[in-house]
Amino acid sequence: MTKILVIEDDRDIAFLVAMHLRDQGSEVDICHDGQEGLDKALQGNYQLLILDLMLPGVDGLEICRQVRAMDHYTPILMLTARSSEMDRVLGLEIGADDYLGKPFSVRELVARVRAICRRMSALKQSSQSPPEILKLNGLEIDRNGRTVRLDESPLDLTAREFDLLWHFAEHPGQVFSRCQLLDAVWGYSHEGYEHTVNSHINRLRAKIEKDPSHPEFILTVWGVGYKFATNEELHQ
Repeated sequence: MTKILVIEDDRDIAFLVAMHLRDQGSEVDICHDGQEGLDKALQGNYQLLILDLMLPGVDGLEICRQVRAMDHYTPILMLTARSSEMDRVLGLEIGADDYLGKPFSVRELVARVRAICRRMSALKQSSQSPPEILKLNGLEIDRNGRTVRLDESPLDLTAREFDLLWHFAEHPGQVFSRCQLLDAVWGYSHEGYEHTVNSHINRLRAKIEKDPSHPEFILTVWGVGYKFATNEELHQ
């Protein structure tokens, strides 16, 4: 059973979300106030937070910041207004795992929750497996430790950025469309969310590439999508 905390000041939305998640077998707590939600989230008793940005008391971005500062990792699905693009970008930058714009389909929200839970379950299993480390031209990726180093210097990647990088590095030379990446890394594929892939790749390049305008690791295949460079391409 997944234990989920919904922090949402709109009582109708919170009730609707909780009802559908409980129908899926999850245990759901609701908070309508930001400070109360933060206090509960910091206890570390939840497998997922569903977090509205606009909250009384403490806003969603500050809750996200403080939860990400914890040693215990809790995935966060952020709810945003469609017009607040900067808030969505900032939310992803400070560690939200996913976002959903309002108004949203409850069926899509449930699908996102399932995808996040599947991903966390897979990560838990991989952490119990033998070490998996990829070393590529100065880039070192430790799957179990979920750490990345470039020329011996540690890089600070969000959970989604790490998942995206590992997926690429596991399949060097294979070209992925944006929809394929959404399906493989995010766990869903819906029209209109391809820009999410673009923004994550841009931020990932800014962190791992020596010159993001001329990337050597994550390459654009015009008209198709993206691929991770092969050893031959890395050493050209």
